[in-house]
Amino acid sequence: MKKWVKQTLKKALAGTVMCCMLAGMTACSNNQQAADENTAGEADNGDDSSGGKITLKWALWDWDNVTYYQPILDGFMEKYPDINIEYINFGYNDYQTALTTQLAGDNSIDLITIGDIPAYANLTKIGHLENLNELVKQNNYDLGIYDGLNEELLIDDGLYALPFRSDFWVTYYNKDLFDAAGVDYPTNDMTFDEYMELAEKMTSGTGAEKIYGTHFHTWRSTVQLFGVLDGDHSIINTDYDFLKPYYESVLDAQQKEIVMDYGSLKANNTHYSGIFYNNQLAMVHMGTWWAPTIIEKLNTGEAQCENWGIVKFPHPEGVEAGTTIGTVTSLGINSQSKNKDAAWKFISFMAGIDGAKIIADSGSFPAAKNDEVIDIISGKEGFPQDENSKEALNTVHSYLEMPISDVTVEAEEVLNQVHDDIMTRNTGIDEGIKRLDEEMRALLE
Repeated sequence: MKKWVKQTLKKALAGTVMCCMLAGMTACSNNQQAADENTAGEADNGDDSSGGKITLKWALWDWDNVTYYQPILDGFMEKYPDINIEYINFGYNDYQTALTTQLAGDNSIDLITIGDIPAYANLTKIGHLENLNELVKQNNYDLGIYDGLNEELLIDDGLYALPFRSDFWVTYYNKDLFDAAGVDYPTNDMTFDEYMELAEKMTSGTGAEKIYGTHFHTWRSTVQLFGVLDGDHSIINTDYDFLKPYYESVLDAQQKEIVMDYGSLKANNTHYSGIFYNNQLAMVHMGTWWAPTIIEKLNTGEAQCENWGIVKFPHPEGVEAGTTIGTVTSLGINSQSKNKDAAWKFISFMAGIDGAKIIADSGSFPAAKNDEVIDIISGKEGFPQDENSKEALNTVHSYLEMPISDVTVEAEEVLNQVHDDIMTRNTGIDEGIKRLDEEMRALLE
């Protein structure tokens, strides 16, 4: 884990713990009434030593909207008929608050779904999540199926959850525009500089006939995250010189109208999807979460980019192709669970290859991957059928968009503000980097 991330984890979470304790004392009963508790099997709570049928309680959100939940349960209970799963369905918007409140006053939950990195860090530091290191070792569990995501989840060398869902960044491109320009398609091994050179080659026209070579959406991540792909830098840092070449390149592309103007994008609330759907965009780097939407929009006639494909995310010089940025949803075991062995069976099923095949079949992207899982994803109706698009699903290492830290919220605010100022040219690149250094140093001290 990178130096500054490690240091931030040493800060105490006393305020967070106290808030959670107070929330548990004041709101537990109301929250338990709000939770939708359902049983997927017989409700017979036992522990691992009872010799009878075990029921595990699983905290999750949006049961009705997540299509792979029920198939996961069906597949698991077919494999382990002596274990039932009873799920507690919280609302999406208040999941973290409701979960923390319930955990503070009720130790019956065995399985905890974790939506993001700040929640993972807090639940770990509060003590709600079981360290999985021994269970991984005892069961000879192969962590290699996660392409490095498990390493991103380490806190003081401990792993407290297994990732089961993960979207990662790739490059989308419009084949028809490349064909019309007589330019070779992008490849699965492009450096960032080669990507920008190709974007310039694909830029043409003016006005309504304008074709942009690529696109940097207004999120800071579209520029900044290229800088962390070498594994030597973290987006939570005190020296941001590593971002300078990326800002220089993107602002130069903006000046040359290879990409759309950042200020105009924000002022007009322009979404990346529309210009791609309308065949005005040759390439755009974006997450795999977008692929099912493209397929859906083509089916409904809302998109015209009929001939599209994907390739791997561009990488810095010297970094292996297939290195990318990812997001993660994970599953952990309540440290107070009386059914830890049974709970391990479930999380290793859901987050393992068995669960990955079920998640992939639902149209979502699992964290665990092998050839069979990739075949399922690439075989879905509407997914590009060329070999490069299929190969783009093979990653070699995924870094988190935001690493584990106690200052995540504050850091996000600083990073966003400086990014906005640099991209609108209200602040020079050097001045902006100096601000990042100073403001992040103050947060980390």
